[in-house]
Amino acid sequence: MTRTTATALSAATIGGVISEVSVPTYDRSRISTGIVHFGVGGFHRAHQAMYIDRLLERGGAREWGICGVGVLPADRRMRDALAEQDGLYTLAVIEPDGTWSTRVIGSIVEYLYAPDDPEAVLEKLADPATRIVSLTITEGGYNSSAVTGEFDAANPVIRADLEADAAPATVFGLVTEALARRRVRGIAPFTVMSCDNIEGNGQVARAAFGAFARMRDPELGDWVEREVRFPNSMVDRITPVTPPDTTAEISRRYGLEDRWPVVTEPFTQWVLEDSFALGRPDLDDVGVQLVADVAPYELMKLRLLNASHQALAYLGYLSGYRLVHEAAQDPVFQRFLSRYMDHEATPTLPSVPGVDLTWYKHTLIERFSNPAIGDTIARLCAESSDRIPKWLLPVIRQQLTAGGEIDCAAAVVAGWARYAEGTDEQGEPIEVVDRLRDRLVPLARRQRDDPTAFLSDRAVFGDLIDKPRFVRAYVAALHSLHAHGVRATVAEFARTERQ
Repeated sequence: MTRTTATALSAATIGGVISEVSVPTYDRSRISTGIVHFGVGGFHRAHQAMYIDRLLERGGAREWGICGVGVLPADRRMRDALAEQDGLYTLAVIEPDGTWSTRVIGSIVEYLYAPDDPEAVLEKLADPATRIVSLTITEGGYNSSAVTGEFDAANPVIRADLEADAAPATVFGLVTEALARRRVRGIAPFTVMSCDNIEGNGQVARAAFGAFARMRDPELGDWVEREVRFPNSMVDRITPVTPPDTTAEISRRYGLEDRWPVVTEPFTQWVLEDSFALGRPDLDDVGVQLVADVAPYELMKLRLLNASHQALAYLGYLSGYRLVHEAAQDPVFQRFLSRYMDHEATPTLPSVPGVDLTWYKHTLIERFSNPAIGDTIARLCAESSDRIPKWLLPVIRQQLTAGGEIDCAAAVVAGWARYAEGTDEQGEPIEVVDRLRDRLVPLARRQRDDPTAFLSDRAVFGDLIDKPRFVRAYVAALHSLHAHGVRATVAEFARTERQ
C-alpha cells in the first residue's frame, strides 16, 4: 500500500503511526540514562539499542536508557537526525523473501555531540547514574598496533588530549577524564563495554584506556587497571549502511518520514561476559547469552563470519560483483567460502558451547545470500588494514604453527593486495578506503615486479613475510590473479581436492 503523505517521526507523532509498525508502549519520559554509548551507527541501533528497547517494552530497565555520544565530524549527521526525531528511529528487519518487520526504537533517550559541549559529555559520564559506557568505535578505534597490540602514544590526537587544560576530543580523553572525576568524587567507576569485532575486545579496551590513563597520570592508570571492568563480548547482526532508498520505502509503506532508518537481517546474537561493577540490565531476559568466557564464541564469529566477509569482499569486487548477496549466491564463491571455513578456520577454533559449527557455517552462507539486505561489497572492503590483521591473519599464523592448510586465506590476502592496486580487471578505478591507503596502494602497485612488496609492511603483516610456506602460497595466488583472473583463481582454490 502506498501512502500519499508522510508524517515526520517524533515523540509527538508516534501515537499516530500505523498498526503495521510496532512502537514503544512504555513512557519514555520516565526512562533515565544508565548507559552512555560512543559510536551510534547502524549496528548499535540494530543491536544493543534494540535489546534495551526490548527490555523497556517488557516493563523493566527504566534506569538503563541510552545516551549516545558522537566524537567525530561525521557524527553531526546522527546528532541532527536524532534531535529532530527525539531519539526515535525505525528498525526494519527484512527476511530473505522480502518480508518487512518494522519497529520504532525508543531506547536512545539522549544524544550529545562532544565537539559542541565536551563538558556536558564529561558530566554525563561522571554522573553516578551512568553505570556502563559502551563502545562501537570500529576495529581501528582503539589506537593500537595490529601486530604488537601496543597503544600508539605518538598519535597527534592522543598527544593533544594529554596537553594540560585541553578539552578532551577523543573517546580516550573523555572517558579517562570522567573516570578521574569519579575517582576524586568518590564515585565508583562505570564498566567499559566494547562491542567491536576484535578478539578479546574487553582486554583490548582495557589495554588502550589503561595506557592512556597511565600516560596522563601513573596512579590513575593503576587505578583504572585495578578498578574498572572491561567485559568481553561477541556481537553479531549483519547491518549494512542504510540503503539510499530506505527512507522513501518507509514513507511509501508506512507514511512515516524517518531521517535515518536502519535495515538489518533477522539473525541477531550477543554473547557477553557477565562482569559488571555497578550492575547491568537483565539482558538475559531478551536473548543475550551471559557467560563466563566469551572467547570460543568470539573466535567462531571473527574467523568464520568476519573473515569470510573479507573473502567475499576483494575477490567478489574484482569479479564484478557490487552487492554481497550476488557474490554469496555464486556457487564458485560458496565452495571457496566452505573450503576456507571447513579446512582453515574451523581447525583453529575451540569447542563452542551449545553451537553446532556445521549448522553455523551453513547459516552464514544463507545470511550472506539474503538479497533483501542489499549489503554492499564496498562496505566490506573499507578499512582492510584494521580488519584483515584481526580476523584473518590469526588463522594463518595458527595454521602455520599447526601445519594446517592456508591456501584460501593466502588467496584472500592476495585478493586484498590485488584490490589495493586501485584498478579492477576491466581497468576501471577502485576507490580504496583505508587509513593506510597512501602507504599500501604504492606497495600494491609494485607487486607485479616485486610479488612480496605488499607483505613488506610489517606494521600490518608482522613477520609473515619471513614465513616461507605462507609466502609461497601468497605469491602463487597473486600470480594466478594476475595471469588467470579472479574467477579462475577462486574456482581453483575452491576445488575439493588440492595438490
